[in-house]
Amino acid sequence: QVQLVESGGGLVQPGGSLRLSCAASGSGFIVMGWYRQAPGEQREMVAVATHGANTRYADSVKGRFTISRDSVRNMVYLRMNSLKQEDTAVYYCYAKTPGWGHEYWGQGIQVTVSS
Repeated sequence: QVQLVESGGGLVQPGGSLRLSCAASGSGFIVMGWYRQAPGEQREMVAVATHGANTRYADSVKGRFTISRDSVRNMVYLRMNSLKQEDTAVYYCYAKTPGWGHEYWGQGIQVTVSS
């Protein structure tokens, strides 16, 4: 059973930075990435990275967030700069396997941007 464990969340002031990390128990994922869900909102894609290192970002985070993968260690990271109050949400690590395309989610980690 694949497990995804996030770390690195917390409280930060507007304009600050955080780095989220996600450790996966499996390997060979075709996609790894991050989604987020704010209170009363639907879960949305933040950033994803394919096994071939192609990346995709939500328009709202382009230029501020950077996703990176370490396929050897089965880790995915999200560097978040210039954080805004609207970035406040629970952030979920995501991974998708090849073949059947099974999807896995972490338990979520809170990021709060507030002064």
